[in-house]
Amino acid sequence: MFFLFSPSWVLLCWLQVLCAVVFGDVWKVEVEPEMDALVSSCVVLPCSFKYPPQQQPSSRTKGMWHMKDKWEDYIYHNDPTRILDKFKGRTKLIGSQGELNCSLEIDYVRNHDNGPYCFRVELETSKIDKFSFVKNCVTINMIEKASKPVLQAETSVEEGEPAIFKCSVRHTCPSHQPTLSWSHPGKTIPSYKHIGHGKWEAESLLTFTPTKEDDHSSITCTVKYHGGVEGEMQATQPIF
Repeated sequence: MFFLFSPSWVLLCWLQVLCAVVFGDVWKVEVEPEMDALVSSCVVLPCSFKYPPQQQPSSRTKGMWHMKDKWEDYIYHNDPTRILDKFKGRTKLIGSQGELNCSLEIDYVRNHDNGPYCFRVELETSKIDKFSFVKNCVTINMIEKASKPVLQAETSVEEGEPAIFKCSVRHTCPSHQPTLSWSHPGKTIPSYKHIGHGKWEAESLLTFTPTKEDDHSSITCTVKYHGGVEGEMQATQPIF
């Protein structure tokens, strides 16, 4: 028995084979290889992933984080009993795995939480569809003492003229933004923005009209981080 195949049908078959080869084993993750973390505060490790096309939806995935050289040492697992004792109650996924977001928050950072840590994904109801991204792990640089905030006057400070002061600080825990406070009872406007590579900036604008009572006084901006970290993080700016 002979079968005749049209050129277009043959081409379609070859395309299907090619697609299977190119896309059949695509397991990828995007993380920042190094992150800074303030000891006693928190840090969020940004993470996104993709896996080969499957029959089951992405909402049927399980995500976990483990030590690079010890795959069974989990710092996060959906089964809390499998998490290392020193990380229990301190880690959680803050992204939606259904949206392929595997970002991890580590709370109350300790000075030995350096890592490196790797993300692992497993597709439910499958014994073979799983992958640990041990070539794309995250190392944490511990910051023992927070930096002073940056304070600057947006305009020249003159008596009777509106003055604007800006105070800002960079950090790596967007789920618990630091708070900025002022020594002057003017109007304040807080804002937060992502500046890339897992870093964020918290900013506060202070506006007021200087009076004679403000002469030779100073403006102080204080930052307080999640976990109660504050110390001597203050910056001053003299008023005329």
